Amino acid sequence: MFARAMARWYFGMQAGAGALWWVGVFTVPGVRQATLGGLDAETIAVFDIPLFVGASALVAAGVRSAVWVAVPWTLLVALGMATYATVTGLGGWGAIAMAAAAFGSIGAGALDRYGRLPSDELLVGPFAFREADHATSGGYVARTGRQIIVFWGCFLGVLPLVIAVIEARWGVRIAFPLLAAVAGGACFAAGSALGIWSALTMSTRGEGTPLPSASARRLVIAGPYRWVRNPMALAGVVQGVGVGCMLGSWLVVLYALAGSIVWNWLIRPHEESDLRARFGSEFEAYERDVGCWVPRSPRLPRR
Repeated sequence: MFARAMARWYFGMQAGAGALWWVGVFTVPGVRQATLGGLDAETIAVFDIPLFVGASALVAAGVRSAVWVAVPWTLLVALGMATYATVTGLGGWGAIAMAAAAFGSIGAGALDRYGRLPSDELLVGPFAFREADHATSGGYVARTGRQIIVFWGCFLGVLPLVIAVIEARWGVRIAFPLLAAVAGGACFAAGSALGIWSALTMSTRGEGTPLPSASARRLVIAGPYRWVRNPMALAGVVQGVGVGCMLGSWLVVLYALAGSIVWNWLIRPHEESDLRARFGSEFEAYERDVGCWVPRSPRLPRR
């Protein structure tokens, strides 16, 4: 019931925000230009007001079937706006707003339909939790090194560059001061050092790798894991924010912060459930004494 109440609340907020946006479109030329570019606002309004604003309001009022109108329409408009902004370089803020609405609508629609977010469906392939096969310490370190190259290259290299290019093309770039790039470089260096330290500790002490499908065979309470339970996740967020600052991209910074939210709310509960099932009271004691995100002074013996 709580999940569905949250979904209704979200769609109510979406309906209100959509209505206010349309008021702005028809009364403030700057809003119209920034969000729609050269598109015909009157023609779009004929469809969008009933299918986006109206359908969202109906879901908020308890008409659950209206989800099947609000969510697909939001996705369609988000795709259309993203394509238009990419081709023309206009209406970028509208594309950003509709992309945010699309993600929110999917999440709220899942809450309304299933009473939960579909986190189980994310845990497939390399992200499915499985204990690592037996290997030598050097073998675990080599596997971890390959994982770092692939995942850092993708999530801290390719994707941020694509996001920064899209940000510039859509005309939504916001100038960063030079100091931000310097701070970003420091954050990236610190996050990388923490990430490598965490990965090596996991490989040499835990008999496994950071990847869920080859997770540690032993509970690691050593190195950075004595201070915080998820140092690699913390390192990834710091690295992502650092990359965003170095690129001068607020969207990349947002991407890094959004990734931390996804990990914390969708992935972490499954990871901790897996650790609790495999290590029992040992992990429960570790969970009580060591913080998830905020480092604490170590109180457990090193392992």
